[in-house]
Amino acid sequence: MKLDSRTMAAITHTRHCLTGCGIGEIIGMAIASAFLLGKPSRTALAVALAFLFGYGLTFWGARKGGASPRDALKTALAVDTISIISMEIIDNVIEYLVPGAMSARIYDLVFWWSLALSLAIAFILTIPVNRFVMARGIGHNHHH
Repeated sequence: MKLDSRTMAAITHTRHCLTGCGIGEIIGMAIASAFLLGKPSRTALAVALAFLFGYGLTFWGARKGGASPRDALKTALAVDTISIISMEIIDNVIEYLVPGAMSARIYDLVFWWSLALSLAIAFILTIPVNRFVMARGIGHNHHH
């Protein structure tokens, strides 16, 4: 099956978003696990770091491409906001649905497989979200 260019662009962008979200989620959950933070704090830290790394990777890429700091920030906000929100909602809902995932420590197998599962599902479900956003021109001119 051949995919159209917009779908391929959505897959590429979602993969990039997954990288930033994944890094933030893993670091956030690892820190929360180490400090025995409760579920709300654990979630808040992981989401905050997912946004930080997601925006940061896009910002850095735009800067490497020659954008000014202001334009790189505008690009990151335009391109990544909806994608990261979508990915984080899906990821966290799944994490809360997996028994024991939100209280697992970094050395527990459930910590790793539930995180991998939730990010994989979030990736798959965020592709159509990004395709829809791109079709509407939101962040499209800034797409990397």
